[in-house]
Amino acid sequence: MAASSSSDPVESHYASRSLVDTVLAAVDAAGLPPGLLKASDLAPLDQFHVRGLQATKELAALAGIDSGSRVLDVGSGVGGPARHLAEWFGCEVVGIDLTEEYCRVAEALTVRAGLADKVTFKAANALALPFKNGSFDVVWTQHVAMNIKDRPRLYGEMHRVLKPGGWLALYDAMAIDGKEPIYPVPWARDPSTSFLVTADALRAVLNKTGFAIRTWRDVSEESRQWFAAQKPPAQPPKLGLHLLMGADFRIMAGNFGRNVAEGRVGLLMAVAEKN
Repeated sequence: MAASSSSDPVESHYASRSLVDTVLAAVDAAGLPPGLLKASDLAPLDQFHVRGLQATKELAALAGIDSGSRVLDVGSGVGGPARHLAEWFGCEVVGIDLTEEYCRVAEALTVRAGLADKVTFKAANALALPFKNGSFDVVWTQHVAMNIKDRPRLYGEMHRVLKPGGWLALYDAMAIDGKEPIYPVPWARDPSTSFLVTADALRAVLNKTGFAIRTWRDVSEESRQWFAAQKPPAQPPKLGLHLLMGADFRIMAGNFGRNVAEGRVGLLMAVAEKN
């Protein structure tokens, strides 16, 4: 599509134009032909969260994913974490995202990576997951909930589609009491589509929903160090998140780093078990 027809401001924020041809051309220009492509090759483009692929690997270790896991990636973006999990562990992954164009890009990249038999994507709303009760062993989400105001409904849907004893693995940005983020940031151009909650508020809603916290890890310091180590290139790289978000992604990313450095935003990894 030439432009997004969505009236949802969150979807419009992430994809206001057709991306598939642009992304595939960039993959070709980077020298990544079909048949030889590995999930990790796409990390600069498709790991859309602080600390990138390393953070995905850490969360996967905490979540205990193995070859027998059926995983739902809520807010799967263009599919990087889903492809990594399938390639590394051999598990089945279903990704859902509100942004239809991201799903199209995810599907195209997954075919290129030879993982279409293990990873599928569907445009869907996280507040109304199109799956039966108890369909998944793990629900996975990274840097998604900051765009969702109704946290009880979000985590209620995740709880519903998990099997008894299933695990929710999350990695999200957290609000800090008394501090306001500087905008724009990668998830929002202004406060109207940003719904950060504090770590205490998140713990409370997870407990009330029926989750038992198993791992609770503040990774704000690691994130500060990661941002501090980033050296913006003189020219945009062949593969990067600017392909998805446009030229002003550099400003958004810079503000995110500043928010973390100044203690305006925190980062948290957690794993919770369905009671």
